[in-house]
Amino acid sequence: MTSKTESPTTSATPATPHRRRRALPPWSLLAAGVLTGALAGGAYGVLTPPTYSATAYVVAVPTAKSDPQAALGFAQAYGRVATQLAVLGDAQVWAGVPVRTLRESVRSATSPDAPMVAVTATSARPDLAADMANAVSRSMTRHANTTKKATNVELLRFSRAVKPTEPSSASTTLTGLVGASAGGLLGGLALLARPRPAAQGPRTASVPGPATAVDAQGQL
Repeated sequence: MTSKTESPTTSATPATPHRRRRALPPWSLLAAGVLTGALAGGAYGVLTPPTYSATAYVVAVPTAKSDPQAALGFAQAYGRVATQLAVLGDAQVWAGVPVRTLRESVRSATSPDAPMVAVTATSARPDLAADMANAVSRSMTRHANTTKKATNVELLRFSRAVKPTEPSSASTTLTGLVGASAGGLLGGLALLARPRPAAQGPRTASVPGPATAVDAQGQL
């Protein structure tokens, strides 16, 4: 009787290679932030209309019955009331704009060392910016001089505002640079905050534990 011994055949199927997606480099977050910020800043500079600023100056002059220190104190007071309704009410007639526009567009500043008040107006039209600054400084001077006999300080117009030739708002290049800086900062923060993959060490083969020795008793 012939016994056929069949040799086991092992069908080796090739392992399908694991396709790993190529991860983006870490600096891509920083580059994306800079690019996005630059585009946003440039778009803001292009879409935002330019603004112009004009400044008029008035100076407080002491009379014979007063001193320069008193003039300096009154200049500080006049700077605070430059944008009050009493002053803007007359200025709106000369500027040709409502009081609300003057209140939103006109700012005053004083110096701690000189009895001078700077009246600055901002507008999308350069001629209107100069007109508003001159109107407010004229109205402030008129209101201050109605009480000069009591204060012994006279307010004079030192310099008229002239029509600006260049906008005071930031250019498109500057807004683009600011946006790129902000985007780069956010990209760097995102790069630092991103989760890091856990480090995988080399696989070690598991060694089985020692088998328990069974005491065999010999039989005689």
